[in-house]
Amino acid sequence: MPGNQPYDHSQGGNHRRDRNRDGSAARRTALVIHTIADIAAVFLGLWILLYLLEANQANVFVEFVEGMADALAWWSQDIFTMDTEGVRVLLNYGLPAVIYLLAGHGIAARIRRL
Repeated sequence: MPGNQPYDHSQGGNHRRDRNRDGSAARRTALVIHTIADIAAVFLGLWILLYLLEANQANVFVEFVEGMADALAWWSQDIFTMDTEGVRVLLNYGLPAVIYLLAGHGIAARIRRL
């Protein structure tokens, strides 16, 4: 019976799927963007945590995390200038973390829909 045959995409079906081989390239690209956004947010969140817990800033690992966070949050430095240093760090590094997560996950979701 013709009604029980699976639909053959290669014969004029969904051209977007044919062009992208079931969207695997789009899924991989979305995954890369999603992962980069997550890693950026993790570095920023980790720096906030290390700062608030008063980690030894002479430690190599802490210096590395601070350097990565500074590089990722260069554009948001001193947006907030509170007297309380902990709140200032939380806001100035937390804002880019949230923006990276929202933008990265949003872009990845949009690419997956292509």
